Amino acid sequence: MMPTTILIDDAPRCVVRPTDTKDLNRFIRNGKTFLLAEKPEGKITHRLANDIEIGKWRSGLALHKAWGGAEEEFFGLPLTD
Repeated sequence: MMPTTILIDDAPRCVVRPTDTKDLNRFIRNGKTFLLAEKPEGKITHRLANDIEIGKWRSGLALHKAWGGAEEEFFGLPLTD
């Protein structure tokens, strides 16, 4: 799958690259506590990442690979201001 942005109440929370829809749904289900940390009653949605978010994801991947991590092991990163 392409990098996907997870949104809380339409605000970007993190960008991830799941292997498939099942993986994405599992992340949303299992990561609910992390995703809704600041807004426990928030609504979780997702969309394809935009160019800026993809750039941040690629930077995170480059850092991951720099220490010897494999691309398939890198899932994503939070998007914070």
